[in-house]
Amino acid sequence: MKDSNITPTQKALNLWAVILIVWAVYRTYSKLPEWFDEFIAKPLVFVFPVFVYIRSVEKKEILSSLFINKNFKNFIKEFFISFGIGLVLLLTALFSVYLRSKKISLFTHFPSAGQFGLIFLTAVATGITEEILSRGFVLKRLYEESKNAYSSAFFASILFFFLHVPILFSNNQINGSMLL
Repeated sequence: MKDSNITPTQKALNLWAVILIVWAVYRTYSKLPEWFDEFIAKPLVFVFPVFVYIRSVEKKEILSSLFINKNFKNFIKEFFISFGIGLVLLLTALFSVYLRSKKISLFTHFPSAGQFGLIFLTAVATGITEEILSRGFVLKRLYEESKNAYSSAFFASILFFFLHVPILFSNNQINGSMLL
């Protein structure tokens, strides 16, 4: 197949597949601490190739190529909308726990301020790296080709799920139903 027959979306999905393979090998054979995985390995495997691809293959500006709004006012607005949606989901989960157990608890024992800070920073770092690859990079390219937000979001979500499958091979405490 000639390079000219490969669409930009196919090229992007090929990059995603290479990232998945590298991540699966890393997760399977590496036993480094979680902080290393989330703050160093994941950005190197998920984000660095995306930035290189955008700059060298697409020859585009990185932020606009990832659906990142450069207008700070709009960015803050979108951040708070996302935060609000997350809060609604959290409250829904707490309500569900309350209906089942008649008590509300987030933690069996609340972590110290330092532990909580590390948990928070790890969650933010994980979210940023995974969303840059899955939503900013893959979803945008799927949408650009199909012009269908629903099918693009559906397929990007399936690919997002597959990025999390490699942890099944490296963590004995996690099983398939926990991933769902």
